[in-house]
Amino acid sequence: MLVSVFTGAVPPHFCRSAWPVAANQGLPLNFSQTTSHGSGYNLSCTALDAPSAFANHSNALAQSSGPMQGGCQGGWEFSKETFHSTIATEWGLVCDSAKLNSFGSSIYMSGLLVGAVLFGALADKYGRRCIILVGLAIQAIFGVGTAFAPNFYVYIFLRFIVGTTVSAVIMNAFVLGTEWTGRKQRMLAGVITDYSFGFGYILLAGVAFLIRDWRKLQLAISAPGFLFVFYICVLPKSARWLMANGRNEEAMDLIRKAGTVNGKQLPPDVKMFQEYKEFEMDAAKKKHTVVDLVRTPRMRKLSLILFYLWFVNVLVYYGLSLNISDFGMNIYLTQFIFGLVEMPARTITLFTLNRSRKISQFSFIAVGGLACLLTIFIPDELSVLRTVLAMIGKFGITASLSIVYIYSAEVFPTVIRQSGIGMSSMCARVGGVIAPIIYLLREYSKEAPMMMFGLCPLLGAALTLLLPETANRPLPDTIRDVEEGYNSREHDGATQQALCREGPGAVELIS
Repeated sequence: MLVSVFTGAVPPHFCRSAWPVAANQGLPLNFSQTTSHGSGYNLSCTALDAPSAFANHSNALAQSSGPMQGGCQGGWEFSKETFHSTIATEWGLVCDSAKLNSFGSSIYMSGLLVGAVLFGALADKYGRRCIILVGLAIQAIFGVGTAFAPNFYVYIFLRFIVGTTVSAVIMNAFVLGTEWTGRKQRMLAGVITDYSFGFGYILLAGVAFLIRDWRKLQLAISAPGFLFVFYICVLPKSARWLMANGRNEEAMDLIRKAGTVNGKQLPPDVKMFQEYKEFEMDAAKKKHTVVDLVRTPRMRKLSLILFYLWFVNVLVYYGLSLNISDFGMNIYLTQFIFGLVEMPARTITLFTLNRSRKISQFSFIAVGGLACLLTIFIPDELSVLRTVLAMIGKFGITASLSIVYIYSAEVFPTVIRQSGIGMSSMCARVGGVIAPIIYLLREYSKEAPMMMFGLCPLLGAALTLLLPETANRPLPDTIRDVEEGYNSREHDGATQQALCREGPGAVELIS
């Protein structure tokens, strides 16, 4: 997901047509001199007219007023100090063609968006396990194929396909883990998933540092995907999804297997539980679509709030990441630090989520937004303080983003949970696409971007207060459960005992 930071990087470069001119005049031209000069010449993109530009070579770069030749006819020479090869150096994606590099990034983000919608709906229809396996296979095949792309256009097509599978794997792995975990452990399972993302974030910095050629790097991160073929044997279906689709016997077989593996036995009233679920899932016999997310009043309100929370979290997350990366630090060190910051942000949620999902979401997104907003009041000379506030903002937003995954999986009912997560992820990808565009507001006010990154999360914090509390509550299975406030109260009588048993029974796995 983040490899384009390295494969699409643009190293320092200069126009080869300018080099002979400088060399003939005895100028000590190097890569650091090619991008900005007092004369306004940009030797990275344009050649100089030799006779007039270097009439006085002792201070030519600083004082020359010679005319510029149109464009760079001789191609570019790239520094190999940091990167041996990137798509920018191989296909000349600089200067007038630099927009193609940005276009490629947009295409990839579009793949994430399409994958969120497409595979979210398919997972609700065909099951989480099936879509994860298909996504892993396609990701490995097209990821390896990307390393052998003959030209830029084939490259962005393959990256688009990989982007769709990234959404398929991330969303469905998270939801499957949530649906196979008991109420008290759902939070831990979700945070462990986020730790894995953070670990991959850090690991990528090390792998990219060791492999400086973009094709070899792409191959190194894609080829291991074929090892996931053994998931065919070990990855289970979702018992919740099976019951939501009327496949109760198959679901009960999985639950019995889970009980055997865990060394536990089913409770004596499991038959009553199964009969209750058969009655409760009659509504699931109709085909559910994404329209069901907004068809009923309460479901519509909750869906729209969650969509906005996903959008604003990713908007600010990527917005801050892009801003902090402008500090000019070593790119590998920057990547490592960004990954490292994720760890304490994920860890702190372990101590807050079990107490309250709502308060945790509210607190962290509010901290993130407030920290970003405060930066606009810090003068430029106090750059260290501004940086600290920005890092606090990223810390809060990272924790909030970790929570919203878990919160959403518990608010959306089983029959449309994957569609809900898919639509939420789509809104998140829209935020990711918009994040770089926000910085265009600097033309009007330099404080505008950080003001947006501050006010939008604060609005999200206010909307969070309208969500139900889901900590240690049963997951809703049908839309009727949501409309009746199922996860905010306990059922009465025998049904309550069957659904909310807190004992050694394996039924806890799906309650």
